[in-house]
Amino acid sequence: MSGYLRRLATTGAAYTAASIASKLIAVALLPLYTRYLTTTDYGAAEVMFAAVVSASIVVRLGVIEALLRFYYKDDEDPARVVATSFAGLFWFSTGAALVALPFATPISEALLTHPAPDLARISIGGLWVLTMFEYLLTLFRLEERARAYFVTTMLSVLAAIALTVVLVVGAEEGARGLLLGSYASGAAFVLGLIWVHRRRLSLRIDRGLLRRLLRFGLPTMPAELSLYMLNFVDRLILVRSAGLAEAGLYSLAAKFAQAVNVLARGFQLAWPPLAYSIRDDDEARKVYATVVTWFVAATAFAVAAMWLLSRWIVRALTTAEFFGSYKAIGLLATGAALYALYMVLVVILGRTGKTEFNFPATGAALASNVALNLLLVPPFGIVGAGAALVASYLVVLALMYGFTQRLFAVPYEWGRLARATLGATLLVVAGELLLPTEGAGGFLLRVLVWLAYPLLLLATGFFTSEERSWLARLRRPGELAAELRSLRPVPTVDGRIPETYEIEQMDEDRRL
Repeated sequence: MSGYLRRLATTGAAYTAASIASKLIAVALLPLYTRYLTTTDYGAAEVMFAAVVSASIVVRLGVIEALLRFYYKDDEDPARVVATSFAGLFWFSTGAALVALPFATPISEALLTHPAPDLARISIGGLWVLTMFEYLLTLFRLEERARAYFVTTMLSVLAAIALTVVLVVGAEEGARGLLLGSYASGAAFVLGLIWVHRRRLSLRIDRGLLRRLLRFGLPTMPAELSLYMLNFVDRLILVRSAGLAEAGLYSLAAKFAQAVNVLARGFQLAWPPLAYSIRDDDEARKVYATVVTWFVAATAFAVAAMWLLSRWIVRALTTAEFFGSYKAIGLLATGAALYALYMVLVVILGRTGKTEFNFPATGAALASNVALNLLLVPPFGIVGAGAALVASYLVVLALMYGFTQRLFAVPYEWGRLARATLGATLLVVAGELLLPTEGAGGFLLRVLVWLAYPLLLLATGFFTSEERSWLARLRRPGELAAELRSLRPVPTVDGRIPETYEIEQMDEDRRL
């Protein structure tokens, strides 16, 4: 079992490292991109990127989710599963791209309010590239080839950067340069990965096996699509109501808010094995309650930083034209934290096996998101879109809470949760109302207010006596590390993040 855990830790570390590295590179490039791109260019590219991801979710038809399930089934041949799933996804994505190409002009008008068939054609090609790239990377994960996964991912990111810089800076291609840089370089890697995996791939479909794959995978698609659409509908409504420039500012704010997702990523990889390893239900309930409390406190600390310091972050990394994006960063960071908390509840729901409740929750959130965006975006712009996203995630959390409590009641620590969230809210409100909004002095004061959060938790009695004792042991890191290494949770087959949500994150990692 310890060998399995080491493999799990290795692949998880590779995946997390690739994600963090891609985000850091993306942030480092923002000063360059914002100097050579207008807000309209950036908005158009980001809308098309989001459209490609949404279309790819549909085109996949849950095949990648089914691949990971069927590859390990005792009554299925892994080689046939790989060959048939590749063939099915190849023909699905190729057919979708060929069907869409003649409609490039109306597609661009629907998404961008003006004809831009060149952007649409690049994005249609990108649909094929993205879909196949994610599938071929998944084969490395099946084989637990962590080094190959990490190296391939990082090389693809670096290639995309190089080509994008040439196209955006050298050739001044604008939005075309962003799209071509990502998808043209990605196409080269798709062809290379097909060659690497060529002995396992086929273009012939085992129809009986494909039907079984689709029977399993198709039901996962609506929940995944509705959840991702929360991050796409707002951009479409912004384009229609406020223009591409506002959509560009909003997309940049979302890029900064991804810092919260990166911080939560390691937890999301470690949490499912721990959650499913606890056999006793009563013990699991207590552990889940404590984990949720600490997770909320940690993410609240990160979100408070984004609220208090967003102006300085944007000034440091963008040009004056993009400064207005700071207004939505705090809201979008809050939304990212709520999404991460939703993922915690997904795992709790997974313990019950009743995963069919995911779609009603995400579907209701999507409906509320559309309604709130239509209501709030016209008068408030990107701030209204950010508020709508936060409210939508609160809807999905409320419904997931109701479902999980009915199926597996957890005694959440409401008093401590209130201290964690209200404490962060108090510091943010005080900082926004009382502290300067520019200058080195204002930055230093806001950092001090942010760093006061742990002290506020201590003063309000957030920590239990056992937790205070544990924190005191941080002064002896060697002993603490040895004790942590001795912990050996036993994961189960289901102890992983649902593949649909992993794929969504992988899509985001590819976007610079």
